[in-house]
Amino acid sequence: MGLKLSRPPQLFPGDIVEYPRNKYFSHFAVYYGERDGVPYVAHLTSRDSDSKLPLFGRALRSEVKLDPLELLGRKYKVNNMLDDSFSARDFHGVVKPAIDDLMGREVTFDILFHNSEHQATLLRYGVKKSEQIETIYEHIMPAWKKLFEEKKL
Repeated sequence: MGLKLSRPPQLFPGDIVEYPRNKYFSHFAVYYGERDGVPYVAHLTSRDSDSKLPLFGRALRSEVKLDPLELLGRKYKVNNMLDDSFSARDFHGVVKPAIDDLMGREVTFDILFHNSEHQATLLRYGVKKSEQIETIYEHIMPAWKKLFEEKKL
């Protein structure tokens, strides 16, 4: 009847997995591999922080969690966005130990410049880059700056 079953792309350890959230933002994770036959991804979980950052006025507390792929859903795409510019780092020698070291460690960060896309690209390539932030940054910064100055953020 013209219906096709869509299968998510095949994942390899170290791949960046993108979960679209809305037309501006996606949530990013790094494919960790299988444990006991269950595929896992490493991703940031965030919540409000007690601290505020002077320039942008917003900070989040976060930690890297390892969750089954199914928990975040099957609607994802592989987004190794910097493969043309940077080579991926060795997963078993560099990325996996870095993920293991980060798990459970709380981090406070600037919501704009240290988001899940940054974390994923940092783990895969060793560089921080956020393509989605660059497209809307010019609109976010002035809005946050005013709210922060008026102590409403």
